[in-house]
Amino acid sequence: MERRTIGATALQVGAVGLGCMPMSWAYSGSRQRGEESVRALHTALDQGANLLDTADMYGPFTNELLIGRVLRERRREAFVSTKVGLLVGDQHIVANGRPGYVRRACDASLRRLQTDVIDLYQLHRADPEIPVEETWGAMADLVRAGKVRALGMCAVGARASRRSGTGVGRPASGGLHDDTVRQLERVQQVFPVAAVQAELSVWSPEALERLLPWCEARGVGFVAAMPLGNGYLTGTLTPGQGFEPDDVRARHPRFTAEMMAANQPLLVGLRRVAGRHGPGVTPAQVALAWVLGRGRHVIPVPGTKHERWVTENAGAAELTLSELDLAELGDLPAAQGSWD
Repeated sequence: MERRTIGATALQVGAVGLGCMPMSWAYSGSRQRGEESVRALHTALDQGANLLDTADMYGPFTNELLIGRVLRERRREAFVSTKVGLLVGDQHIVANGRPGYVRRACDASLRRLQTDVIDLYQLHRADPEIPVEETWGAMADLVRAGKVRALGMCAVGARASRRSGTGVGRPASGGLHDDTVRQLERVQQVFPVAAVQAELSVWSPEALERLLPWCEARGVGFVAAMPLGNGYLTGTLTPGQGFEPDDVRARHPRFTAEMMAANQPLLVGLRRVAGRHGPGVTPAQVALAWVLGRGRHVIPVPGTKHERWVTENAGAAELTLSELDLAELGDLPAAQGSWD
């Protein structure tokens, strides 16, 4: 698989990574099977999709434990990205950016992951009660201590104030990621940012407006979360099929039966482009190829727990979209269904 670089750190990863959250959190709890997920992780490493993206809050904690089972055998082949800064309660999630907590959380993640170093340690959310510079300074100390190789930040503007009337080629305006950019500018003065993670897909292109250019101008890697639109852009979901109560899509405005039906033109466009590239090419691969084409500093991390989809997603790294393809995708209608 093509290799890409995370920021100025010269850390190399496969062009397509693996989002590990669905293996143990937020998606269809009854379908989460540890052994199947372990096989998917091994398949990802076999395919060169070695960026494994997780967080201590996924589970919580069980996602890191699952990945640790594989890292115990194949640590040298993997690029491990985990996150800190969010605590999960019974009915709520709260931010904690206190330096002491960051240090303890890192040590706990290292134990669960069965490794002595985390390749990319990301701040999941900034704590509004703690200056972000203090949190980032504690994370920087972990780099100096040899426990972490590079630091990243997750965008705080995702899924807020989406506006209609903008297609793939015309991202929304209105400062969706303004808060994130301001935080990035602040922490950059403390210690270099190696990567930024934010949602980016053909139905959520807003990061193209300001966040992606900010990263490109500074040699910062961009980890594209949810590049397949929570599974919608794979074309494998049926409008009105329903989701389990613990599945995030059960409360997701774009996954009502009405909105899933209304957004079918997006899938029609993806299928049309896929058809031009041969019978083995899928809408998901086209969607991922579009993300990959946003720049060589972009690494999508599609989430899955199945070997089959890991292999299909990895194949997107071999797909090159033509100018005709890109023009057609750029003319797709905006996704319907607000995140507000």
